[in-house]
Amino acid sequence: MAKCSICGKSAHFGHNVSHSNRKTNAVWKANVKSVRVKVNGGNKRMNVCTSCLKSGLVERA
Repeated sequence: MAKCSICGKSAHFGHNVSHSNRKTNAVWKANVKSVRVKVNGGNKRMNVCTSCLKSGLVERA
């Protein structure tokens, strides 16, 4: 499952509700990208959400 290695953001579960109030299962996945990140002087491939990339919490290699 897609989960951010930095903030832990992952999928949320719930229901899609139709106009007639029928409920079906729904999954809203986090926007997670596999990127190369600088960690302890080396490069490492991690799953990072786009909000962590945009906010500068990680430095891309």
